[in-house]
Amino acid sequence: MYNLRQIANVAARSAKQKHTLPDLPYDYAALEPIISRDIMNLHHNKHHQAYVTNLNAAEEKMKLATEKGDVSTAISLLPALKFNGGGHINHSIFWHNLSPGRTEPTEGLCKAIQTSFGSMENMKKQLSAQTIAIQGSGWGWLGFDKSTGTIKIATCANQDPLQATTGLIPILGIDVWEHAYYLQYKNVRADYVNAIFDIINWKDVSERFAKASC
Repeated sequence: MYNLRQIANVAARSAKQKHTLPDLPYDYAALEPIISRDIMNLHHNKHHQAYVTNLNAAEEKMKLATEKGDVSTAISLLPALKFNGGGHINHSIFWHNLSPGRTEPTEGLCKAIQTSFGSMENMKKQLSAQTIAIQGSGWGWLGFDKSTGTIKIATCANQDPLQATTGLIPILGIDVWEHAYYLQYKNVRADYVNAIFDIINWKDVSERFAKASC
């Protein structure tokens, strides 16, 4: 875990180079009918942009507080850095975890999933169940545990980033904030979570797994 000085140093360095909203690797309508154009436009262009804007603002304030030696203000900024920084990290992964075209997991990822869950279908059932059960807003994740060499399921509240929160390296995330699905699925989160597996970019997930496990 980072201490206050480390967080302040990271924020100060980041403030020199502003974060920007990453481009989507596909058109806003490309994931239809699973996720509508309207949701993708709102989710990416409004919500993710807000995390980026607020993260930049928080890092600039942290930089100024650090320069002044204002520890009280620096401490007060930590929740904003965590929330908006997590939102930026999580969504930057999420967009690439999705694909309008059909993709397949690599043999290595399939073997790892079989070792950890017995089968791909069991993994999907367990990840879906735990993600659907999140109280309020949050994320369901597949993460790689370097200490055991296995893939694990974890959930995080709000925009808490997986690695900083649990130590697991994120390879697949499912956003269950209402803005990710409500316009289309209303309050039936289960329908959204179960449907999203039809647009998972297993190529991207496989690449993240290979990098995490090397």
